[in-house]
Amino acid sequence: MAPMILYPAIDLKDGQCVRLLHGDMEKATVFNTSPADQAERFVKDGFSWLHVVDLNGAIEGKSVNTAAVQSILESISIPVQLGGGIRTLEGIEAWIEAGVSRVILGTIAVHDPELVRKAARLWPEQIAVAVDVRDGKVAVDGWTGLSDIDAITLGKRFEDVGVAALIVTDISRDGALTGVNVEGVGELADAVSIPVIASGGVASVADIERLKARPGVEIAGAILGRSLYAGTIRPAEALTIAAA
Repeated sequence: MAPMILYPAIDLKDGQCVRLLHGDMEKATVFNTSPADQAERFVKDGFSWLHVVDLNGAIEGKSVNTAAVQSILESISIPVQLGGGIRTLEGIEAWIEAGVSRVILGTIAVHDPELVRKAARLWPEQIAVAVDVRDGKVAVDGWTGLSDIDAITLGKRFEDVGVAALIVTDISRDGALTGVNVEGVGELADAVSIPVIASGGVASVADIERLKARPGVEIAGAILGRSLYAGTIRPAEALTIAAA
């Protein structure tokens, strides 16, 4: 069994490190006013990747928390994957040149899949696709809108073009510490050849164990958010289980 990569999450709202409940911008809890400090803490905890989302950018359709992201990139040396409002080839290129290791594309993957395919060909293994699911359909525009596309249909659009990962989030569980949707994540993983990263609701190390134990295609990674900030997951224990 391959090691599972754990991605601690930094969600940026108005320059601060926050967690939302079910993606609701009005239900934000500030956990650190210094994103760079939070990133450094995660490095000290032993994590090998960092997951960053520009929440304001996801809604506005352009990068907003640019200074906060740049402060993170300057303060740590582990690879960073970044999403939120990046919807042009120029925007992707700018962030990769700034030091982002992997750019996450969500809304544009629904509205302009050819742009995502082109990006994946230009920057192989540096493009991930966000598959944010609510009521069986993929959400867009910072989760404020809903498309008519399901997760598997979206994922299959990007087979064999060099996409590094699909990041699948169950919005109904995100930030709620209610447990990860192993069945939903696994269904997508079994349907595509692209590595799948689980997000939304990971509440304890038991969720990591459940993801690793499921039959079928292995889950490549899991994103840890509120569980780390609330202390329901201890980094050392989680990393040991993920590596087993």
